[in-house]
Amino acid sequence: MVLTSPKHEESLKGSMAKYEEIAGICYYRTGMISNNIFPFEKEISLIIFLARRIQEVIKLEKPDILHAHSPILNAIPALWVGRKLGLPVVYEIRAFWEDAAVDHGTYSEGSLKYKVVRSIETLVCRKADHVGVICQGLKDDLITRGIPSEKITIIYNGINAEDFKPCEPDGNFIENFSLKGKKVIGFIGSFYRYEGIDLLIDAFAQISAAIPDAVLLLVGGGEMEQELKEQIQRLKLSEKVTMTGRVPQDRIAGVYTLIDILVYPRYSMRLTELVTPLKPLEAMAMSKVLVASDVGGHREIIHNNETGILFPAGNVHALARLLEHLLINDNLCKALGKQGNIWVKEKHTWDKTTALYTEIYAKALKNFNKQKITTRN
Repeated sequence: MVLTSPKHEESLKGSMAKYEEIAGICYYRTGMISNNIFPFEKEISLIIFLARRIQEVIKLEKPDILHAHSPILNAIPALWVGRKLGLPVVYEIRAFWEDAAVDHGTYSEGSLKYKVVRSIETLVCRKADHVGVICQGLKDDLITRGIPSEKITIIYNGINAEDFKPCEPDGNFIENFSLKGKKVIGFIGSFYRYEGIDLLIDAFAQISAAIPDAVLLLVGGGEMEQELKEQIQRLKLSEKVTMTGRVPQDRIAGVYTLIDILVYPRYSMRLTELVTPLKPLEAMAMSKVLVASDVGGHREIIHNNETGILFPAGNVHALARLLEHLLINDNLCKALGKQGNIWVKEKHTWDKTTALYTEIYAKALKNFNKQKITTRN
C-alpha cells in the first residue's frame, strides 16, 4: 500500500480522494495542509498530519513493515508511529534533502539549517531498522557518519524494460517542432539548476552555425524554465532550440526515439557527485548515445567510451567539441548506444533492482526483533 504525504500532494491540483487505485496499486492520501509563516511550522504540521494518517492506514491494512521514502519529513513520522505500534521501519534515501536545498537556494552548505537537517538525517538513519540508498556515493557518505555498512543496502535506479523499447518516433513532435531531416540533440528531465542545461545551450550555440541541420530539444520543465527561455532569446537560437514542456509518460519512448544524442551536463556539487540520476538509464534502454559530465553520480553508471561519453563538468568548449564529433560519426553513436542498451538490461531493470527488497525487509525484521529482545533484557 502507498501513502502519500502533503508535500507530495502539493502538485495535485484541486480536491483529491482519500483513497484511490492506480494501475492496480492502492494509494492513500494524507491531504493538504495550510501554508505557514513561521520557521519550521509547515514541516512540523506535515509531520503531525502524516503521523496521524499513517496510524489510520495501519489500522486498516495491518502492515508488517513501514517503508519511508526520503526526505526525512516522511521518515520521522514513520519512525514515531513504528516505535509506538511495534513495527520495523525501512528508510530509503534517493538524495540528501540538505544538499538539494543548497541547489534550490533555500540555504547554503555549512549553514546552521544545513547542519541541523544533516544531523537529523543521520539520527534517522541510526534509528531506522535498515537503510536503502540508490547508489554507492550515498552509502559511502553515510558510513563516514557512523552508520554501519551492513545496515545499508544499495537499491540502484532501474527502468521498466516494457516502457522503453524500440518504437516509431513521435510524429506529432516531428511535425509540430519541424524536426524532419534534423540532427536532434536532446535533454529530457527536470530543469533544476544543477542539471547544467544553460551550459548545454551555450555549447550548442558554439556548433549551430557549423552544423546547420542540428537542433536542440529540451523536454521537461522546472525552476530554470524562464531563465533558459531568456538565454535562448539572447543567443538568437529561437529557430534552433525548442522547449516542449512536459510530456506524458506514454509518449516518452517516442520522443527518445527521435533524438540522436542525449546530453546530461550536470554541474559538480555535493548532490551530483553523490547521487546517480535515472534519465541516462532510460536513454541506454532506448539504445541512444549519451553525453554526460564527469561528476561522481554519472561515473557510477556510465562507463566512459563504452556506454556513453563523459566530458569535464562545467567545460562548455569540451561539450561543444564532443557534440560536434558525435554528430558526424553515426557509427560511433550506434556502437555506444548498443553497448549501453546491453549493459542497462543486464544491470538496471526493475526485476533485478527490486529483488533486493525481500532481503532488506528480512534484515529490518531481524534488526527490529533483536532490538526488542535487547530492550526487554
